[in-house]
Amino acid sequence: MNLELHTGRLRLTPLKADDVDLALEMYTDPEVLKYACGVMTEVEIRQEMSNWTKRGGAGGIGTWCITDERTGEKLGETYLLPLPIEEDGTDFSLVVMGQMPVADIEIGYFFKRSAWGRGYATEACRRLIRFAFEEVSLNEIVASVHEENIASKNVLEKAGLRYRGRKRCYGKDSPIYRITHDEWIDMRPSTRFSLAKLRSASGQ
Repeated sequence: MNLELHTGRLRLTPLKADDVDLALEMYTDPEVLKYACGVMTEVEIRQEMSNWTKRGGAGGIGTWCITDERTGEKLGETYLLPLPIEEDGTDFSLVVMGQMPVADIEIGYFFKRSAWGRGYATEACRRLIRFAFEEVSLNEIVASVHEENIASKNVLEKAGLRYRGRKRCYGKDSPIYRITHDEWIDMRPSTRFSLAKLRSASGQ
């Protein structure tokens, strides 16, 4: 399984220990974590890197570092990880190589502030969703979002996820977004074109 992913502007590579510089820039910034867990100390961030770099399944579950394809600048992180229910964060004991977590798989992302407003989050999410359905063979992807985080709700909708009510996660009742493999297939331009041709041929 090739874990290095590309879009028109971005390169996604499995997060490594030496990506701690990006983590320090993002997770000490209160604006980046406004709707998440709150700022972390440098000591806490360095301690968590061993968890954040874990991968599950055949490597397709975990966190990716997002960089600018042209310049190599680190912009943010995106992930496919088991959605916690009562815990306030990911249970990394479920992220084990060779084992697929028995849980809903959540897509999420964080970007440093200088990378905001450029469409990177939508671009990265679309690529990771494609990877999840084509390579990891997931049947469904979920995402939780803070009530007031309108920007993230817009990103998820642009990436194809839809609001599906509320669900207990991260220890509270939260809005939940989902996309299934079949829904993703129906969204793809090639699929819509093929369906149009089929209907035309059948006189519908």
